[in-house]
Amino acid sequence: MNIAFIAHDNKKELMEAFCIAYQYILKEHTLFATAGTGAMISEAAGLYINSLDYGHLGEEQIAARVAYNEMDLVIFFMDPSQNEQTLIGFNTIRAYCDTHNIPFATNLATAEILINGLYRGDFAWRELVKPSAPK
Repeated sequence: MNIAFIAHDNKKELMEAFCIAYQYILKEHTLFATAGTGAMISEAAGLYINSLDYGHLGEEQIAARVAYNEMDLVIFFMDPSQNEQTLIGFNTIRAYCDTHNIPFATNLATAEILINGLYRGDFAWRELVKPSAPK
């Protein structure tokens, strides 16, 4: 399954710890992230990450993949204290996830529930509903 990771600056350490803790699950999947988050995950957890651009451009690239239903899970550790302009990418990704029924976590508690569901095979239905796309 394709999993996307994004973390606002003050949530990057949390994302790093999450990926280290669940690397045994994540290593079985295709991972994508914005450049800064991806480099940090790759170095800390030893996972291969398909890194996109930095910051907002990376968010837009993930949003495009979500809009085309190419992601199966999105984990976006966001900082709710960010200004409205900063949250535009977040809101776009959330809306596309809602459109395509893509599981979307915005905090550690939800991310842990979703990653454990992924491990159990709870998201196998995604293979039935998403179009065949080259990987």
